[in-house]
Amino acid sequence: MTALQLIFLITAAVTLISALLVVTRPNMVHAALFLVVSLFGVAVFFVLLNASYLAVAQVVIYIGAIAILMIFAVMFTRRIASDDVAASNRNAGWAGLLSALLFFSLVIMLGGWSQFNIHAPQLTRAGVAPGDMGQTLAVELGVSLVSPSAYVIPFEVASILLLAALIGSIVIAWPRSKVGDD
Repeated sequence: MTALQLIFLITAAVTLISALLVVTRPNMVHAALFLVVSLFGVAVFFVLLNASYLAVAQVVIYIGAIAILMIFAVMFTRRIASDDVAASNRNAGWAGLLSALLFFSLVIMLGGWSQFNIHAPQLTRAGVAPGDMGQTLAVELGVSLVSPSAYVIPFEVASILLLAALIGSIVIAWPRSKVGDD
């Protein structure tokens, strides 16, 4: 076993365990800190894949901005979130069952998709002057993000994930009315 394989296995274990702890911790601050660990593990994967731009973007955007913002939001809205914890945990079993059902239906759907195993085209740098390398690579990356034969599915999944996070933050921050309040 090489050093890279060992680093990969350790990082995979830490990332998966921290991702599991994100969704199982009742304390929101601890869950947000485990999210930071999980996102850092993804950045290590990008480094192992020689995708330095994506690794830096992962650290700067997700860990440096979004995760820290989430920690501050949780700390500032702690009173709002702690008002009705028992009522929100009452449906946890149904939510877990629905999540498992959706996950397995997605696996079955993607397994039957004929283009699921097609690899995206490699980004090329041949014939580019050294000064234009960064701009050309950025243009190729932008085109591949929206090309139907490249990375459009992961790009759209990321946008749906961010939309779900936005809706979740609105639901948490929405003032709850008590019975009898008009």
